Amino acid sequence: MTATGQGGERSGATFDDVLRDGSGRPTPGDRAGHDQAPHDQAPHGRLMRRSPLSAWIDAWWSGVLRTPARRRLWWWGGPAFVTLIAAVLRLWNLGHPHALVFDETYYVKDAWTLWNTGAERSWPDGADDAFVAGDVDSWLETPSYVVHPPLGKWLIGLGMALVGQGTDSAGWRLATAVIGVLAVLLLTLIARRLFSSTALAVLAGGLFAIDGHAIVMSRVALLDTMVMFFALLGVGAVLLDREWFRRRLDDWIVRRDAGAGDPWGPVYWNRPWVLAAGVAFGLATSVKWSGLYFLAVFGVYLVVVDALARRRARIPFFWSSAVLRQAPATFVLLVPVALLVYLASWTGWFLGDDGYDRTWADQPSNAWTGPFAWVPTALQSLWHYHESMYGFHVGLSSPHPYQASPFSWLLLVRPTSMWYSASPGGAEAITSIANPIIWWASVAALLFLVYRIVVRPDWRIGLILTGIVAGYGPWLLYPDRTVFQFYTIAFEPYLLLALTVAIATIIGRPGDEPSRRSAGMIATGAFLVVAVLASAFWYPLWTATWVPDLFIRVHYWLPGWI
Repeated sequence: MTATGQGGERSGATFDDVLRDGSGRPTPGDRAGHDQAPHDQAPHGRLMRRSPLSAWIDAWWSGVLRTPARRRLWWWGGPAFVTLIAAVLRLWNLGHPHALVFDETYYVKDAWTLWNTGAERSWPDGADDAFVAGDVDSWLETPSYVVHPPLGKWLIGLGMALVGQGTDSAGWRLATAVIGVLAVLLLTLIARRLFSSTALAVLAGGLFAIDGHAIVMSRVALLDTMVMFFALLGVGAVLLDREWFRRRLDDWIVRRDAGAGDPWGPVYWNRPWVLAAGVAFGLATSVKWSGLYFLAVFGVYLVVVDALARRRARIPFFWSSAVLRQAPATFVLLVPVALLVYLASWTGWFLGDDGYDRTWADQPSNAWTGPFAWVPTALQSLWHYHESMYGFHVGLSSPHPYQASPFSWLLLVRPTSMWYSASPGGAEAITSIANPIIWWASVAALLFLVYRIVVRPDWRIGLILTGIVAGYGPWLLYPDRTVFQFYTIAFEPYLLLALTVAIATIIGRPGDEPSRRSAGMIATGAFLVVAVLASAFWYPLWTATWVPDLFIRVHYWLPGWI
């Protein structure tokens, strides 16, 4: 085969090569199927007439990437292109509507007072209309009781400060929009690392770029897109740690075989990507506590991956070695770092004395006694505040017209209407419904991956399913809580990775029967065309674009979408 080009895609690679099983290695039948194919030397016209579609696409793609310059352009240009699409769809007309949309009524005003005073403040009745009209300084001196950590609001406030005096609605949505764009780039890069294919990476990132749920959640000043981004950043660090650990373990195997290895296996304290994951998961938790699920689930994932790697290295008692020796080191590298990041997000609360419950423990009747009396009163007060926040979260059951049971999320039964404004003959609306073609296909792909992990275990599928477990599984434990469909943004990237795996499987590998692969390519092309058309069809309802009443009604495919 030809030499490896930049990014692991070979010089002269065919379209089959980058849509292989994701390993980045030649598969059986590669050489027989391509190097010796007589029609590869045929004129272009004869190739189209005599060869299956898959062979024609192979030859065309080989021509597209035939020079190093073109391969470099694809390596950089593919991710850049889908990121540009994401930016256009998320930033265009970002300031419309000029209103506090859905829970922006909480986060925007809290962000503004947090940015200006270091703590969230209460507001008088009717403050929303006044705030939108430009009266952004009428907050009260009393602290506001908030139930989410400060980091997301700090970022929203930063966007407001950069744009102006907080009166421009594009300013209070800027942070989530930029983070939403960066999330598309990040997913693209993770997919390329996972599948060793720029084509698959562009596919995953492109689907994320055009999906309506991701677009809406990037165009409103809510916190969940930030949780998704920082958690995805942590997953990327875990992916890089897997490669780092494998290289170090391979080196240890060489030393062991030379008689210098510990039969219990090595313990690595210097794992920079675990530290990075701790920082990222700490940032996610500093936005909303749901980020803690990713920290816990991927902490367990690291231990399991370490144990499996030790088993492959033929280390006796590999489970004991991973759990009793490496796991404590991994815990120290991961959890305390995340905790420090989380505490740092409360810096404004610590530095002031007028945040909610800030001086609770300074009252003699409240301060701890006994063995914990030495704990600084600020930390005692923060702990008391967190006890109250926890009680609020687990007991939240107030009815809401757009609440959606977690058991219905995958079916897309009740998407959240963020904003609606009717006018004669039509309306403007923001509904967080996902592109239904992409969403339902992703759910079907999820079921396929569950089947695949059972019959043919694959570490890449395991990583994807772990992300879904971390983002979705814990919500199933609270069926009576008031929760919403838009929480699914936290695990949507992993659904799209699952869909990418399913599409690659449908297209097949170079050694597969040509007509079967041609059919797979046709089906994939048709699916992508329909998905793009569906995004165009739904885009007005994701961006508060005025449309006639009939246009809105034809989008109500299910009763719960109204």
